[in-house]
Amino acid sequence: MSIKIIKDAISVNELKEIAKNQFGDLVKAVVDVEKEIMAIGGELHADEEALLLEQGSQQKNLWGINFYPEKSGNEWVEFNSMINLRPSQGNKSRGVESIELQKKIREIVSKLIL
Repeated sequence: MSIKIIKDAISVNELKEIAKNQFGDLVKAVVDVEKEIMAIGGELHADEEALLLEQGSQQKNLWGINFYPEKSGNEWVEFNSMINLRPSQGNKSRGVESIELQKKIREIVSKLIL
């Protein structure tokens, strides 16, 4: 599966298809909170991050998440990625510690996945 940069909305069904073809129940994604785009379909968050960086994103704006398309509510987005470890930005875990940043990511996701 090749990595796709999502700028326009895709369906949950497309996400389910990507999950089925990769990890079964999840899709890795990296969200650019400044450009309000994301990369999906990579085997590693770092691969998606690298593609977004090549496209002009800034590392400080990139956050790794996982989608579980079969789940609903807050359970379908998981804030867990090695790329999120950023002590210099005040994020000392694999999660996204800022509730405001989590909210921003969820808003972007809700625009890009219907």
